[in-house]
Amino acid sequence: MQRLGPTGHLDSFARDSLPPPQLWPQLDLSGFDYPDWLNAGVELTDHMVERGFGDRTALVGNGRARTYKELTDWTNRLAHALVSDYGVKPGNRVLIRSANNPAMVACWLAATKAGAVVVNTMPMLRTKELGQIIDKAQVSHALCDTRLMDELVAAAKGSQTLETVVGFDGTANHDAELDRAALTKPVKFDAARTGRDDVALLGFTSGSTGVPKATMHFHRDLLIIADGYAKEVLGVTPEDVFMGSPPLAFTFGLGGLAVFPLRFGASAVLLENASPPNMVEIIQKHRATICLTTPTAYRVMLRAMDEGADLSSLRAAVSAGETLPAPVWQEWHDKTGKPILDGIGATEMLHIFITNRFDDSHPGCTGRPVGGYRAKIVDEQGRELPQGELGRLAVIGPTGCRYLDDARQADYVRDGWNLTGDTFWQDEDGRFHFAARSDDIILSSGYNIAGPDVEAALLAHPDVLECAVVGLPDPERGEIVQAHVVLAEGVAPDQGTVERLQRHVKDVIAPYKYPRSVVFRSALPKTESGKIQRFRLKQ
Repeated sequence: MQRLGPTGHLDSFARDSLPPPQLWPQLDLSGFDYPDWLNAGVELTDHMVERGFGDRTALVGNGRARTYKELTDWTNRLAHALVSDYGVKPGNRVLIRSANNPAMVACWLAATKAGAVVVNTMPMLRTKELGQIIDKAQVSHALCDTRLMDELVAAAKGSQTLETVVGFDGTANHDAELDRAALTKPVKFDAARTGRDDVALLGFTSGSTGVPKATMHFHRDLLIIADGYAKEVLGVTPEDVFMGSPPLAFTFGLGGLAVFPLRFGASAVLLENASPPNMVEIIQKHRATICLTTPTAYRVMLRAMDEGADLSSLRAAVSAGETLPAPVWQEWHDKTGKPILDGIGATEMLHIFITNRFDDSHPGCTGRPVGGYRAKIVDEQGRELPQGELGRLAVIGPTGCRYLDDARQADYVRDGWNLTGDTFWQDEDGRFHFAARSDDIILSSGYNIAGPDVEAALLAHPDVLECAVVGLPDPERGEIVQAHVVLAEGVAPDQGTVERLQRHVKDVIAPYKYPRSVVFRSALPKTESGKIQRFRLKQ
């Protein structure tokens, strides 16, 4: 059983909310040795300047580039403001709401330096979803791009803990309340003395129940994913230029577009609107070397490439979020001459833990464990299965699942192993292959969508009597959300009703969750006890 190191948190909420020690996953930290006192924000900025990277470009976005020295000074000024003007104390939860831009990264780093536990959120989330996150994490402060304030201000009104909402300028103008508060602050900041085992980040995920789960990650974990996967598999150097589409609010995006480049003196190009055609253009314009996105986006990027598209600078294409179809891997390889490195990660594990390599990449295959991780296929009783048999994927490594105050910890961690909720099989060469999700999460274009969230939104509309939501296989998106709806009496089952319900869902929850397919039914299949039989709807 692992013993936690010292804590620098004055607000003990995060440490108090860790799972009981007996429910923790086994952690293999051999090869990952960090001092007792560690602040990830300092490691990725001030220490990079001390190592001689001050004049190198760190972040590019919204029309300008920032060096490591500029990023360090910026984040130190912001950290001063957070502490002296807004009263952030080590251990407080600070929510950040923004699209992908340098200001969001700066706010995350500044809050981390101040010793806060950061909760990054997507701009697409609505008031209800933000409220659930704020309540679960007992958020005290929120930093928000001024272009996205309305939903957050509405959520704050219903919160008993969120008292301070501060706007920052997500463009390059630096003309908002937080920016003005930081303007006169010193560029040197004595960062909070946080422990390597202090929680630095709460990554939110939605399980099959639709109730958000918060995964708890330490300062050391943020460095482990860089010192493991990014170093071993990607071989990151200061010459690399990262770009991609995953939101920084997802751990896939935060790792790939912030932690990885900043850990090695590389640079990242951040896009607020990362459409596949935009990404093809950005790769060419900035001579990007590493792209991170989903299989769906790679498929569309292939369609967007004209005959003159020059992707020769790109040395690594990383795919995660959903399994990579073999035809996409093959077409990309044929067009670019390079493989896509498919991998599997999880918010619970922080980042990718099984992956293909440059010298070992195969279509329709997820690959082998990243250094420090072990994986096996088990049955429902946790017994290891022979190669070739389908079963549950179980993983142990230097990172692992720790839910914030959640009974579902006992479902994810069994006998020290993390059970990711994926069905896999292992071939005779030891490579792992994805088969399906083990639960009813709908995985669409890299987004995890919980059916009950969509059902609740639909049921709030007066035209809907009953509904059930399932995932429908789709060649472009992996799956799409399909809603089976029993309409209220007198409502016409026509295209107008479909569009009305779709608009309603987009208005009340994140738009990407809306049902792209709506099927009208006279009744839903149910068990004798009244439970809806979703498997019959899938059939």
